[in-house]
Amino acid sequence: MISYVSVAQQNDALITVAFDNISIEDAILVLEDKSPYRFYYQNDWLKEIRVTGNFQNTSITQICEIIFQDTPLNFYVTKDLKVMLTQYNQIYNTLPNGFFQSKNEIEKKDEEIVEAPKAVFYKESKFVQSNKLKTVRIGKQRKDNVANEYQLSGIIMNATNNTPAANVSVIVDGGKKGAVSNSDGSFSLRLLAGVHILKTKSLSFQEVEQRVVLFDNGAFSIKLQEKFEGLDEVLLEGNANIAVKEVTGGVTKVDVEDSKNIPLVLGERDIFKVAATMPGISSAGEGANGYNVRGGKTDQNLILLDDGVVYNPAHFFGIFSAINPFSTSEVSIYKGHVPANYGGRLSSVFDIKSKDAIVNNFSGEASLGLVTSNILLEVPVIEDKAGVLIGGRATYSDYILRNLEEEELKKSTASFYDGILKYNHTFSEKDKIKATGYYSKDKFNVTTDSLIGYSNRMASLRWDHTFNDRNDGALIITNSQYQFNLDFEGQTNLNFESGYTINETEIKLDLSNRSFENHRFIYGLATKFYGVEPGFKNPLGDNSQIIPVTIADEQANESALYISDNYKITEKLSVEAGLRFSFFTFLGPSNQNIYQDGFPKNGSSLIESKSFESGEAIESYAYPEVRLSSRYLLFPDFSVKASFNNAVQYIHRLSTNTTASPVDTWKLSDINIKPQRGNQYSLGFFKNFDSNIYELSIEGYYKKSQDILDYKTGATLLFNENLEQEVLQGEGKSYGVEFLIKKTKGKFNGWLGYTYSRSLMKFESEFPQERINNGDYFPSNYDKPHDFSFVGNYKLTRRVSFSSNFVYQTGRPVTVPVGNYVIDNTELVVFSDRNEFRIPDYYRLDIGVNVEGNHKLKKLAHSFWTFSIYNVLGRNNPYSVFFVADDGDIKAYQTSIFTIPVPTISYNLKF
Repeated sequence: MISYVSVAQQNDALITVAFDNISIEDAILVLEDKSPYRFYYQNDWLKEIRVTGNFQNTSITQICEIIFQDTPLNFYVTKDLKVMLTQYNQIYNTLPNGFFQSKNEIEKKDEEIVEAPKAVFYKESKFVQSNKLKTVRIGKQRKDNVANEYQLSGIIMNATNNTPAANVSVIVDGGKKGAVSNSDGSFSLRLLAGVHILKTKSLSFQEVEQRVVLFDNGAFSIKLQEKFEGLDEVLLEGNANIAVKEVTGGVTKVDVEDSKNIPLVLGERDIFKVAATMPGISSAGEGANGYNVRGGKTDQNLILLDDGVVYNPAHFFGIFSAINPFSTSEVSIYKGHVPANYGGRLSSVFDIKSKDAIVNNFSGEASLGLVTSNILLEVPVIEDKAGVLIGGRATYSDYILRNLEEEELKKSTASFYDGILKYNHTFSEKDKIKATGYYSKDKFNVTTDSLIGYSNRMASLRWDHTFNDRNDGALIITNSQYQFNLDFEGQTNLNFESGYTINETEIKLDLSNRSFENHRFIYGLATKFYGVEPGFKNPLGDNSQIIPVTIADEQANESALYISDNYKITEKLSVEAGLRFSFFTFLGPSNQNIYQDGFPKNGSSLIESKSFESGEAIESYAYPEVRLSSRYLLFPDFSVKASFNNAVQYIHRLSTNTTASPVDTWKLSDINIKPQRGNQYSLGFFKNFDSNIYELSIEGYYKKSQDILDYKTGATLLFNENLEQEVLQGEGKSYGVEFLIKKTKGKFNGWLGYTYSRSLMKFESEFPQERINNGDYFPSNYDKPHDFSFVGNYKLTRRVSFSSNFVYQTGRPVTVPVGNYVIDNTELVVFSDRNEFRIPDYYRLDIGVNVEGNHKLKKLAHSFWTFSIYNVLGRNNPYSVFFVADDGDIKAYQTSIFTIPVPTISYNLKF
């Protein structure tokens, strides 16, 4: 619809006109018809531009400023009533003052000189070999914009399925500047106004070269075609130097695709087992659940899957991972500097991102092994916009157990499964939504009277929105739950069933700003609610004499405000400085024990049990957390990094086991149990050699912790209403040096890592019953000074490759009986100091062969076989030791998980 009334004068025409979603060409015709002005332009400039506006007695200049504001068009009004349109460029009738003057002459002027916007000129001869390049123009010249540099943002997409293309190198002007696309395909550069040649490089996509004419800040998208080539040698240069140049220190990246080349137990790909071959990351033993990072406890690691917490990412006591490697796109482990937008744990963050579903063709991946099978499907929902990813994995170990000859094993159960469902929808270049659902379940009973089942549930919803070329953000909502059930059926009348549940829900607003040159701000806020059901124990069966027990629920709120600035001070020096302020409130209803100050927490010092109503704030904590990391480039391929990290953890894992167990419980901080706090200092050197073929890093760290939780001798943690009487809080310190050399190119590649580290704890008190080892430092359960790993892969041909994996670790500390004595005709055992001795050292060698199918492009599916032998040396590595009294003697025994070589074969299919 067009409505207008015009009043025109020869020298100053005021126009009243309204446009309702009409083409700009029609709007210009109306203005020409109802005013003395005539417009001059090129017809193809006006395609697909529409106008809406209502103008009352408005000059032609004001009207043009509004209707051309969000278009690539500029205008110039002449004295003879002509409106000259230009595309991108600006017309000036006079040159600004000082246009031809030198900088010194301008500085001598007392009066203010108005600077001109930078004009963009180029000669076609500069691009003689690129005259067929596609030209992309970003922004347009504006009178009020006189900047020298502008922000160029972009998104790289896979043209085949319209999904983000990560780790694609963007090289500008022959290598003078560059960037690498991240997990959502985005990249950002600051460039001078003018003409630039932009080239993409990637192993997976065809190279694209195009001309970019930059007038202003702006964004554009690049679509790349997948590349299928048979090469004698593949050279990947996209992020080869990223370990040297990135500001964040102590970051480990796990290549999910390369994990298929590492021989692991029963042929299962496992991103956590691969991570444990890196310096600074270890597990307490073979088949152990949980990981220790830089001397920290297993509960001090924040494990995120698509922004949601996974409390127990392991199947069958840690032998298998509960995260499907087929659905995983990237894994980043922050063990040194942790950015300010992460919080809640002391030692590390495992940030796991799942793949986005392909949106324009059906595809999938599957594997068939001796114990498990795995499948992943990617289904388009709306072409080029939305898709669904469906993944599932399960074991058929129950079937295997039922067919064994041993009668006891036939009655056993050992099953697990996990599934992931993800929906991703791109509404526009500014709005994307991703929703992920995850569930895993374990159930086992191997020659015992107990049936144990545990499960993880996680759901996340993420809305990414780009406000403009300088500001973007994400709204994230997640829910996570972990629970276990234990059923005991013995030969007596003490049968029971029990269970435990922890649930958390979080809302987070994550924002990013690039308005200032050489600065990138990340800021936001987050709040989460914890709900804990600490456990119940009920009789199982009519004859059970078990007395029912239910521990009262716990609730708490944890919130945080954070901001960080990645500041490029010079070309060599960059700093990432962040501040996180966290708040925690333990909420009612609850009964809290109040103890006499200055005395041990026990029944004798108990003053009262105080009741709090629902929603009442019982105890609050608030702490500032400083995150600081810096990088200095000594040379383009050699850098030094230093960082300081301060963190707080408000929840605690309760366990009397040496390693994490599925039946461990989590406890919230309250009146009697304080949050854990820690500071970490680190310094590292990073060097690349031989055209980035080799990467070398050496990092040292020192970490000091306060209020670390441990238990008293003989403590009962499950179904205990007075937990504070069974635990102690003390100090921890850990320090170490990590060495890594990695070869990334050529037929032979892999890495060698070595860590020397110590992890010590101290529980000192004026009361003997609250002291451990007389208040001196002692080794933690996971203190292993020497940790060596080697991973190698040799590509014999395009289809056949050999791989190997060797691990050596110092034996884990244990407490052992060292004597005995008799009191009142009762013989008692004397134990050593806590963790004074060690079990034998651990070492293991694995080998494997990968045989791929032919590399024809046009075939229904691509496949490969994997043959491997785990523990090829047959090393009887001890998992733990225990002691049994036999005819007055104390005898030591050890348990082992795999004592013989374990061969396996798996078939993998991709379609």
